[in-house]
Amino acid sequence: MSSSRNNDETKAKLNLETSRIRWHELQTYYARGQVVRVGKALDLLDVASELTADNRAVFEQWLAAGDVGDVPPDMARAWYDRDAELWAVVVAPWVLVQDRTEASLPSGSSKPSGSSVH
Repeated sequence: MSSSRNNDETKAKLNLETSRIRWHELQTYYARGQVVRVGKALDLLDVASELTADNRAVFEQWLAAGDVGDVPPDMARAWYDRDAELWAVVVAPWVLVQDRTEASLPSGSSKPSGSSVH
């Protein structure tokens, strides 16, 4: 049970460190390859928590599924062009970002649910 409590404490701490940021402000981190894209299907805090816990098995599954990964150049360009506002949390040296705007949802998708970031 202490593992669950530690995970809850980690998530609570990460939630306090999560905020919205404009893509232009992340350009230095993107250029260094330190930005990790988190797909809409995942909860940003869950991903940050698993990264903090160094849970490689879960992270490798997400990577293989394309749910987390690098920001592709075309996406970075689109975010730059509209100076996208993203949700972000730092798990050093990484900056995890998630785009939650309607414009970025693939057609036929709905808004993500169950997220604890507001």
